[in-house]
Amino acid sequence: MKIALGADHAGYTLKNSIKKFLDHKGFIYTDFGTFKMSEGEYPEYAYKVSDAIAKGMYDRGILVGTTGIGMCITANKLKGTRAAIVSDRDTAHLSRLHNDANVLCLGASYLDESKALDIVEIWLNTSFEGGKYQKRISLISKLTGL
Repeated sequence: MKIALGADHAGYTLKNSIKKFLDHKGFIYTDFGTFKMSEGEYPEYAYKVSDAIAKGMYDRGILVGTTGIGMCITANKLKGTRAAIVSDRDTAHLSRLHNDANVLCLGASYLDESKALDIVEIWLNTSFEGGKYQKRISLISKLTGL
């Protein structure tokens, strides 16, 4: 599984913790920035990661912002991305199981490192259930054109 990572200035530190976690678990990833705590407009990084997902260059994306809300809004503007803002174990699991979310959005101001890494692990290790949930995802695409 190839993962695209992105964060704004507020998510920089947590993104670096996620990178260490991914290294430890043996995941392949690319960091799309920001590369400094002093820079970063979230739409730029959310777009870079989501565009890479939409083009099929990466299987999943992880975005980290202050709240994750702006990241999620931006990510969901691209055809082929299904971003979910996740704040606990249950939504991490269900965002993958029922919604096949391919972009995880996290709020660095609301999650400590331990909880965020737990969410990432659950999200990466949960498979999509398909079936009636695939029908719903197909309907979303049909209705929105995305």
